[in-house]
Formats: sequence, structure tokens, C-alpha cells
Amino acid sequence: MAAPLLQSHIPYLNLLFRGKVRDIYDLGTELLLVATDRLSAFDVVFPNPIPDKGEILTQMSLFWFKKMKHIIPNHLSDKPVEEVFETPQDKIAYAKRSMRVKKTKPLPIEAIARGYLAGSGWSDYKKTGSLCGLPLPPHLKEAQKLPEPIFTPSTKAEQGTHDKNISFDRAVGLVGEKLAKQVRDVTLKIYREAADYAESHEIIIADTKFEFGLLGDQLTWIDEALTPDSSRFWPRDRYRVGISPPSFDKQFVRDYLTDIGWNKQPPAPQLPFEIIQKTADKYHEAFRQLTGNIL
Repeated sequence: MAAPLLQSHIPYLNLLFRGKVRDIYDLGTELLLVATDRLSAFDVVFPNPIPDKGEILTQMSLFWFKKMKHIIPNHLSDKPVEEVFETPQDKIAYAKRSMRVKKTKPLPIEAIARGYLAGSGWSDYKKTGSLCGLPLPPHLKEAQKLPEPIFTPSTKAEQGTHDKNISFDRAVGLVGEKLAKQVRDVTLKIYREAADYAESHEIIIADTKFEFGLLGDQLTWIDEALTPDSSRFWPRDRYRVGISPPSFDKQFVRDYLTDIGWNKQPPAPQLPFEIIQKTADKYHEAFRQLTGNIL
């Protein structure tokens, strides 16, 4: 297990931005995305890193980008990521947690595919009988599989704020009807194929979040792909309708934070060692089951 990384330091590259989890470097015509081991939950970054998390996020994204390239192009560069690093030490420290990507124009919406009634979707349904404004059949239970996967866009959160679910009409207003429909259709296509694959590997993908950008006029899949940070993974053998299943992703941390009564506002509390270790174990297990590989 490598030493946990809270932030990268590559002095000969131009640091463009530090996100909640990723550090972004400007390579001129391309970007370098370095996934750290920082943990973000409820849009707040925690002081405790999760060991190996950044490598798992990157390697899992690479797996899915390759697997789904027949559906939509992604932002990965054709050039080797190893060439970016000037020292052997930096190559060892950063190559497995980095993606070299083409610059795109990111869309101002996030694309969420939901196949099960969970999380904020379950809360919304209990209050309104709908999910993000979309009517659902009555008397559904928590974690129940939806009749069909649905697309629920959201706005992108600014630093320190929360994503907000929006209607499809609002998404049309932000990106135009043609592009909104294209994003919706490709989101659901990726989700259906990924969910079928994951279920054959004993994991249920309850929901997931994608980001897209434009490379010229071409819609392009960007950021990360079906990772434990962007998805809700459930073990298939422990799934039961009516309860929130145990998860392979950071929902485990969210559940802990809910149990201790944290108000979901900064500053984030310190996480106990056992929560950090169990979370790391869950990231590793999801990676192994879905990709067949270990770090």
C-alpha cells in the first residue's frame, strides 16, 4: 500500500486547480488529472485520506472508458501519461493515479442515471411521490428497482456548495434541446450496459453520475467513469428491498456521518481509523470484482 496522498506536488508542471479530489495540471493542449486520496462526502472534503483511493479511481475510470468507447468518445489522450513526469520518483508516485486528457468545454450540468430508489431520490420520493419531478408508481420501497432507469440532471456545484437536481426542461435551457437529449440518451445507454456487466460480477449499480464536455462539436465523456466516488455500488448477495443495502462505495462513510449526527457543513470531522480502513477495503473490493484486477 502506497503512502496516502492528500495533494500532489509536481513543481515543473503548471497547477491549474485543486478540486475536491483531483489536482489538475495544464499541459498546454492537454490536462493532467491527478486523483489524490482525499475524501469528499456531502460536498465537504475530509482531513483524512483513504489509502490507495486515487489509484483505484483512476484505474477504474480507465477500465470503464475503454469498455464503453463504442458508445461515446472519452477525453483520454493517445499519448502515454508516463511521459509527463521528469523523474522516476514522480512516475512512481503519480502515474497510476493520473490521466492525461484532451481539453474539452465541460457542460454546465451533471448527468445522473438512477436505476434504484436510494439516497436523495428516496428522500424526494417519500416527500413528493416523484423523483426529481418525474412521477413514479405509488407504494415503492427504499432500494426498490425502478421500472426503468431514469435520467435526472443536476447543476454543477461551485466549491463549497451542493449539487442541485434540476428538471430536464431546465437542462434544455442550459445546453439546448438537441444536446440535452443526447446527454440523456447516452447516459442511460452507458448505465444500462454497465449495470448489466456489474450485476454479472455480483455488484448492483444503484445510480451513477457522469460529466460530459464538447471536443469541437463532439459530445465527449470526461472526468471519471463509474467509480466508487461517482456511483452507488451494492453487493448483489446482500441486496434487499426495503432497507438501505451495505455499499462498496463512500456511501459507507455517508451512513457513518449520518449516524453520528454531523450537520454536513464544514469543517469535516476526523474519521476513526476503522472507518478509514473499512472504506479503503470497500474501494479495493469493488475494484477487484468489477475489473478482475488488484492494485
